[in-house]
Parts: sequence; C-alpha cells; structure tokens
Amino acid sequence: MTPGAVPSLLFVEIVAERARERVLANERLFAAESERLARLCHELAERFARGGRLLAVGASAQARSDARHVAVEFVHPVIVGKRALPAIALTSEGGSLAAQIALLAGPADLVIAFEAEASDDARAALAVAKNRGALTIAFAPVGAEWELEPGVDDPFVEQELVETVYHVLWELVHVFLDHRGLLADRSTAPTNDAGASSFLYPFLGEQEHDLERVVDDVRASILLKAQEIGELRRQTLDDSIEPLIAAARTVRESLDAGGTLFAFGNGGSATDAMDVVADFRAAPQGWPARRAVDLTEDAGILTALANDIGPEVLFARQLIAHGREGDVALALTTSGGSSNIVAALAEARRRGLATVALVGYDGGRIAAEGLADHVIVSPSTHIPRIQEAHASAYHVLRELVELVGAEGAV
Repeated sequence: MTPGAVPSLLFVEIVAERARERVLANERLFAAESERLARLCHELAERFARGGRLLAVGASAQARSDARHVAVEFVHPVIVGKRALPAIALTSEGGSLAAQIALLAGPADLVIAFEAEASDDARAALAVAKNRGALTIAFAPVGAEWELEPGVDDPFVEQELVETVYHVLWELVHVFLDHRGLLADRSTAPTNDAGASSFLYPFLGEQEHDLERVVDDVRASILLKAQEIGELRRQTLDDSIEPLIAAARTVRESLDAGGTLFAFGNGGSATDAMDVVADFRAAPQGWPARRAVDLTEDAGILTALANDIGPEVLFARQLIAHGREGDVALALTTSGGSSNIVAALAEARRRGLATVALVGYDGGRIAAEGLADHVIVSPSTHIPRIQEAHASAYHVLRELVELVGAEGAV
C-alpha cells in the first residue's frame, strides 16, 4: 500500500485502542495521586524558597530526555510571568550519576530520578542525595522519599504519564511560590508577602493561613489538567489515524531502504526529539534498532551555527550536511511555525527527504501551507499539554513502524 492509500482497518483499530489505553491509564494515575502531587508541589516550593535546586538524573537515552526536559521547563518557563527556577540535568554523559550528585547536591535541593529501577547508578544517586538531606523523587519503589508509580506495563505509556507528572509539578509549584505566606520559613508571619510586587499586586498581601484549602485547590487543578491531557491524547490519536499510519509506512520504507530518520525541535520539543531517536535506536520493547539521528544533540554544532549564522539555520544546515534523498525528517514544534523548523522542512524537501511534523495549536504554518508530507496536530494552545500529546503520537508512530512492512503489509 502506498503512503497515500486508505489505512487498513487493523491499523485503525490499533491506533484507536492505544488512545483508549492512554485515557484510562491517565485517569487512574491522577485520580489516585492528585492529593499527593499537590503536597509534593508544596514541598518543591519549600525547597525552592530556601534556595534549593532541582537535579534531574537519568542513565538511559530515554531517561536522559526526561531529565533534560525537566531542566528546560523549570529554567525556561513557557507560561508568561512565571519565574525561572533552578534545575540541572545530570546524565550518564557526565560520568557516574552518584558521583555527580555527590559533587552538586546540597541539603535544600531536590533530586528526581528517571528509570531508577533499571539503573544501579540512578539508585545510588538517590541514596547519596538522601544522605545529603536532599528531597528525592522517583517513579518506582527504589527508596525515594516520594515515589509515584504509573502502574502500567507499556513503557511508552509509562513515560507519557511521567512526563505529565513533572509538567504538572512545574506548573503548580508556582501556586505555592506565589502564596509565599504558606511556606515554612514564613510560618510565624502568615501574611502572604508580595515583596517588590506589592504596589502592583496588592491582593498578594492578603492574610493566608489555610494551607489545606490551597492544597485542595491545587488537587482540583491537577484533576482538571489530567482530564485535559487525556482528552487531547485521545483527540490527537483519533484525528490523526491516517497521517500516523501513512507516516509510519513512509518511515519504514525509508529505513528498510537504508535511509535515516532525523528528528529535531526546540526546547521541550528538542528533548522530545531525543526521546524519538532513543526509541528508534533502542526501543524498550526490544524491537530492532533503527537508523535515527538527533539533530539537537551536539551543543558544539548548535552553538556554532547560532553564533556565526543565526538560530534559523540550526537544523537546515545539519540536513545539508547529513540528509540524503530517501531519508526522513521528523520535526516537532508546538507552534507549528518556528522559523528554524520551517527552514529545515524546506531544506529537507529540496534534498528529497520525506517530511513528518508534529505540531500544536491549529497546526500553524506547517499545516496551513502543507510544509510537511505528513502532519499530526495536537489542537491545544497549552504547550505542556501539546508536548504530552506529541509523546503519545510519536510513540504510536514508533510502534506502527514495526507493524508495517516496506510496502505497508503486516
């Protein structure tokens, strides 16, 4: 079957079932954990208010992408008006995770570990962090003070739930930071301290003494966010069945012919590109390793291009160097119109690469102008929710690549 043909009923059913699985897993996790997550947001705010930093650790390629995603979200807030919070990703490229934590972690810090159940080094890093007095967070029973277990067997669904958890923590820690009178170091003076902003926001100086009420408000917000992402994941997959299956056929045909998949994006989408490439090279399900390159990986190349030419060429120039006719370029952009993504897709087409784009909002320029051969849209204006839905889309795409043959046969 050619990439433009009607998808087979089998693949349609698979995509629809994957959507249902994700909605149910999302509902179960956040219904069970919403109050604990609200209290963890308060704990994070307490640490940040005392000058603590968030250290995110990951040993595997997939865990590295989550660690880097945490760091970029906390340091570079995408919600206008929210403060930058100190976060650092520590990965195996830097050597032993435990040794890195021993050098960097202090008693006010927070350490969050990804895939710690599969990594002796990550577990050792958590133990070192606890000995230093840092607060520890993990997603498996590995001895961390806060353990939030997704409770699913599918490693892709597990990663998506974990991503939603740390997005929610990042979004809602700001509630407690903005209600500074509820933090422990101000317990003797429960007036919410508006600080230097008092002349602009006098309501921030209102008396605050009911922590439980705020925790309950945050808990309710978590449930609303969970409902929102569950619906967006379902809508993204259900509405994108045809482009997902067509993209999977295109990618499989390219890889079987000796082609390479190139993935790229900016910020949180850059870390999604890391995850895409990790899943193609070494899928946790044990599928065959596939040729894939992460164009966001080399800081030397990226900074050289950004400094000497400009950020618009970050990915296009790399495709000039590496792209060959028959390869595939996979772009991730929440806006659907980032200039360096648009330039890279244009360069890819000039060089005879097939193009796939995961976009947000209404699809932006990429969808409106048909700048990619296959476009998957997550219709939302909320960047964390778009990225979470993108993870579902590229995970399903990865599975479909294994289910289709070079000519679309199972």
